[in-house]
Amino acid sequence: MPLCDVIIIEKVNNMDLKINYVFKNEKLLQVALTHSSFAHEAKSNIINNERFEFLGDAVLELIISSFIFDQFPELPEGELTKFRASIVCETTLAKIARELNLGEFLKLGKGEEHTGGRNRDSILADAMEAVFGAVYLDSGIEGAKKFIIELMKNSIFDLRKSFKLNDCKTYLQEIIQSKSKSSLKYNIVKESGPAHDKVFVIEVSHCGKILGRGLGKNKKEAEQNAAFDAIKKIENQQ
Repeated sequence: MPLCDVIIIEKVNNMDLKINYVFKNEKLLQVALTHSSFAHEAKSNIINNERFEFLGDAVLELIISSFIFDQFPELPEGELTKFRASIVCETTLAKIARELNLGEFLKLGKGEEHTGGRNRDSILADAMEAVFGAVYLDSGIEGAKKFIIELMKNSIFDLRKSFKLNDCKTYLQEIIQSKSKSSLKYNIVKESGPAHDKVFVIEVSHCGKILGRGLGKNKKEAEQNAAFDAIKKIENQQ
């Protein structure tokens, strides 16, 4: 075996320990780390990671769908779809790849190397999916599930915190309904400014208790801001 191959494998093993997975068939990881530009420039029968990426994408979507379905029973189908999309998107996968220093171990062609391919979101995200595909081929669906969830669960729960605030009114309603059957009320307490530039101040209350206050250029915005204010106050009390 050429010396350069030994060095690559040793570095890959170091990375394996970092991601808490050791391949039984190390050739699978080598393929997952091989970009098409490297295979093209080599002009030989080197296999690139595109097929692994295809497989990893499907495996990732299934595992994440199952996980968030179980973990977040409060989310309806439409919200689950949007939440899954925020998890399996290029930005999230590239972020995880950077945390693993995955770019350091990619085999890239000279062109991609010179144009910053090791830090490009699209290449990192694709490589991450290829690694997921390689783990699936190496350990099956249960091995892939364990690997993916351990790697991504912190990102999933962090995203849930920001995702739930995209619709503050709905999330506040979920919080209240888990403890009470009484509904929330949104009341305009102040309205100022000319017709073309009004400002609304709205308070949200529950059973006569004011939970939060928000202002906005329209009623919808003010209600969302009031709900957000209420959510933050509730979370600070917990």
